[in-house]
Amino acid sequence: MTPYRIARPPRRELLHLRGLDLHVTRWGPPPSAADPPVLLLHGFLDTGETFQFMIDEFERDRPLAALDWRGFGRSAWAREGYWFADYYADLEALLDVLSPSAPVALIGHSMGGNIAGCYAGLRSERVRSVVSLDAVGLPPTRPVDAPAHLRRWLDAIKTPPPLKVYASERELAAVIRFRYPKFSEAQADFVAAAWSEPHGTGVKLRGDSRHMWPSPLRYQREDTEACWRQIRAPMLLLLAEDSELTAKLAAEADEEFWRSIIPQIEIKRLANAGHMLHIERPAEVARLVERFLDAH
Repeated sequence: MTPYRIARPPRRELLHLRGLDLHVTRWGPPPSAADPPVLLLHGFLDTGETFQFMIDEFERDRPLAALDWRGFGRSAWAREGYWFADYYADLEALLDVLSPSAPVALIGHSMGGNIAGCYAGLRSERVRSVVSLDAVGLPPTRPVDAPAHLRRWLDAIKTPPPLKVYASERELAAVIRFRYPKFSEAQADFVAAAWSEPHGTGVKLRGDSRHMWPSPLRYQREDTEACWRQIRAPMLLLLAEDSELTAKLAAEADEEFWRSIIPQIEIKRLANAGHMLHIERPAEVARLVERFLDAH
């Protein structure tokens, strides 16, 4: 099997942000006043490195930076666990370093797209444009479910989730391809290498297994929608037609809903693509994203 051939070599660096060493993958020229950075925000259990496929399909070089969220990829783990609001603060700390005065473009997939959308509402002056890749929030929660949810959290934090160890990167790649059958073998191998590190005679996933704990702070969709309503930047929402996530959230996230709260939104649907659309269909995603970035 021929390995995936990188067209735009990445650069790696660690930035000390809010008490943690957070890993950033960068591509293209340094940002400037005329060409501010584009920040790429990965999804849950993913890493910034897997934007490589989409970036390789861009027509021109851009100043790109992909953050590994705390506890994911090559970034340091938080000592006391994970709170969703920390992602907003980590993103702001990154902006303070990479673009303290000029607004930036945000491209986020899944969890990263939800962070990008909320942050664009919270700090509208710091965001030039937003691209959200198959990110439509989570279902509403119900107060009646809170006691059982908190009991699960109390039970979970007594014992960290066990490490999942694989015999090799190839075994992990096979698992990834089973989960995402639209990946090519080369893509699955690349993702397996990005997601894993040596452990004994095999490999383990890089991310902190405590991410699998339920959060004691339950998702409040009404709060999230209030943030979305304050987005002032133009926004592209790119939905994957074969995504199991958007199918589950169809009632909360139809096109009429989005246009009612974000009038400046542009919505595109990508056929024959699942939730990992930026890996499965990188050329098509890159074309749509780049066209939007050039217009805004």
